[in-house]
Amino acid sequence: MDKVVASAAQAVADIPDGASLAVGGFGLSGVPTVLIEALHDAGVTGLDVVSNNCGAMESGLAVLLAAGRIVRVTGSYIGGNKEFARQYLGGEIELELIPQGTLAERLRAGGCGIPAFYTPAGVGTQVADGGLPWRYDGAGGVAVASPAKETREFGGTEHVLEHGITTDFALLRAAKGDRHGNLVFNKSSRNFNPLAAMAGRITIAEVEELVEPGGIDPDQVHLPGIFVQRVVALTPEQATDKKIEKVTATPREVRA
Repeated sequence: MDKVVASAAQAVADIPDGASLAVGGFGLSGVPTVLIEALHDAGVTGLDVVSNNCGAMESGLAVLLAAGRIVRVTGSYIGGNKEFARQYLGGEIELELIPQGTLAERLRAGGCGIPAFYTPAGVGTQVADGGLPWRYDGAGGVAVASPAKETREFGGTEHVLEHGITTDFALLRAAKGDRHGNLVFNKSSRNFNPLAAMAGRITIAEVEELVEPGGIDPDQVHLPGIFVQRVVALTPEQATDKKIEKVTATPREVRA
């Protein structure tokens, strides 16, 4: 089955207002920037986003965030996104902040049809006991707080019950993909992308290099095409347009 669509705009055309999205990426690595821009251009709003973070440097999900298109985020990192912090503390957006490993497993569990699982992460904190501020009231008070979660002891260790996550759509970016939707990710861009793909009922992937079926060694496939419904081939310009969040360099050795 050829899953390639003509453009990013066509790929996201049926995403409605109020949709839930699982979005791959970590910082600026592996972020589906072209699909996010297309979603912004389509004017979609009221989005419920599940992603590790919400973009940075006016890139990625920060584009939708700054436009007021996101109403809720399930994530594990706010980072240096000042606009995200402003909206959260001002009561403009709801945030379910959870441990990063728990977020990864909730996405994987949802994609595997596992409704819930127990983990020791968060036991003895507000993650399990409840009371984390999901939404502020804009005046310093908490309008919505997280509920307490079920806990249970296994092998003498307390665990907290976490629920699997599924979403209406998933957006991801891969280094290489074929027309059947089989994908390969480059190094750290393999972060949350496969997990987001599994959780989405309709998964859309932008790929930097599109190859024909058979062009990827089966042993090199990171995400099988069964999890991907649409593929968008990026132009060379789009594929190489990558920002660097923090530039670090080792000084060159000075030789006499």
